[in-house]
Amino acid sequence: MGPIAMMLMDHQRSREIGKEMEKSAKDYLSSGNSEKLIADMQLYVDHITEHLWKENNKLFMMAEARLQHVSKKVDEELSVIEKSQLNELGKSRQHYEELAENLTHDISNQGN
Repeated sequence: MGPIAMMLMDHQRSREIGKEMEKSAKDYLSSGNSEKLIADMQLYVDHITEHLWKENNKLFMMAEARLQHVSKKVDEELSVIEKSQLNELGKSRQHYEELAENLTHDISNQGN
């Protein structure tokens, strides 16, 4: 089973734990017994913590390693498209960066 399939299984498990937590929360509200709810909450936290670790330290690293050679090509293609479109508009990247800075400044001043 591949890494994406494993992540999808983890997502399904998250939903299952969430449903159990919902049931145990309802039980807690009706009975006042918090043991099952606390256990389900801890299970959910542990599961999500492990899942995020897998994504950050395994899945994303694998994707980055496999796509690294593509990244340069995509960047170059986007740069060519950007230059072409800017030329058609008679504008520069700097023009739009200045617009963004001016908008940011205006937004900041509106709060005062």
